[in-house]
Amino acid sequence: MTTHRNYSISDLAKEFDITTRTIRFYESEGLLAPERQGQTRIYTDHDRVALKLILRGKRLGLSLAESKELIFMYDPQTDNRKQLTALLTKIHERRKLLQQQLDDIKLMQHELDEAEQRCLDTLAQLKPDQ
Repeated sequence: MTTHRNYSISDLAKEFDITTRTIRFYESEGLLAPERQGQTRIYTDHDRVALKLILRGKRLGLSLAESKELIFMYDPQTDNRKQLTALLTKIHERRKLLQQQLDDIKLMQHELDEAEQRCLDTLAQLKPDQ
């Protein structure tokens, strides 16, 4: 039998080293849906997992919309094959984008090296200041 824990906004903020404002923002974006007891937000294990996925997605460079899509695929009652396949697709897309950015950076560095060398060559040919 699994036990279900409840978390306060402060509990989650401390655990994930983020601000309570960040958690409230994710809630306003529809990514988290805490229960309420008066003014107090009560977060469940599901909310905790969703927050973990949001932050992991952020580290991977996913947009909030992409993270939201993946979170709504999460179902602890299944093997989450659909979610994992979608995440793999996003990882491959992100890796491809990063490789393109890396190639662009290498090209820019090469162009900077050439421009620098032209400047140095031209300066070497100039007469010294008098």
